Amino acid sequence: MSRGPRSLLVTGIAAVAVALGLPATSASAAPANSPTVGYDVSHPQCGRSLPTGQAFGVVGVNGGLATTANSCLNSQLQWAARSTGVVPGQPKVQLYLNTANPGEIRDLVTTWPSSGSTPYGACDGRNSTACSWQYGWERARNSVSSIFVPAAMSARVDPSPGSYTWWLDVEAANTWQSATSAGQARNRATLEGMAAYLRTRGGAVGLYALPADWQEIAGTVTWDSNLYRLPSWLPGAGSPAGATAACHRAPLTNGGQVTLAQYVSGGLDGDVSCV
Repeated sequence: MSRGPRSLLVTGIAAVAVALGLPATSASAAPANSPTVGYDVSHPQCGRSLPTGQAFGVVGVNGGLATTANSCLNSQLQWAARSTGVVPGQPKVQLYLNTANPGEIRDLVTTWPSSGSTPYGACDGRNSTACSWQYGWERARNSVSSIFVPAAMSARVDPSPGSYTWWLDVEAANTWQSATSAGQARNRATLEGMAAYLRTRGGAVGLYALPADWQEIAGTVTWDSNLYRLPSWLPGAGSPAGATAACHRAPLTNGGQVTLAQYVSGGLDGDVSCV
């Protein structure tokens, strides 16, 4: 995505390809103006002209932080709804949520939970796995109920959360707990709480992250986590060819599949389907 913390700063497409170990070209890559390419947008694109004729659109619900709203969500939902939907396996409107876990600085935030029953036991306000899970649940609930649903109703698009795929945007630029085994367990719990809430609303869930960010933040996901086998959306490419090559990389979690790959071009984030 072309955004503040989500922006990929590169010195050139070749540098991206080398860094990721991706080939510079691919015979099957869709050109940037292909009718089979999608785009993702969010608050950094507010007030800007958006592409037309896209196959699908992925819209950021938040304003760069898990606690904030995308100020032009209404109009961007309308834009995504005008997608052609011609790519099998890619709904023409998809959504993403910003994620974070500020448990180590919980005294500085007002949104850290003080209670709640979770799969990890009761949350009591401490920096625990239970409260991390509860934090994720509450952030997803707020983003869906207080931000997305009112915007969708105003935009006159389907307001049912169960009608959409929801991507969890996991980036090192946001606030996370330390990259220790305990910190990573709490970070995973936050993402599990978000995924759990979205599933209670009937939504499909996927994961967006650079593989290096994912390993630092979440570590290894085991089979008993609800993150296991979730589809992956991989960023980092600088061209459609690089994104097509990224489709063949390993998913973020075992048992999963890379279903989307992102590239940055001309100030916009394009997305290539991997299914």
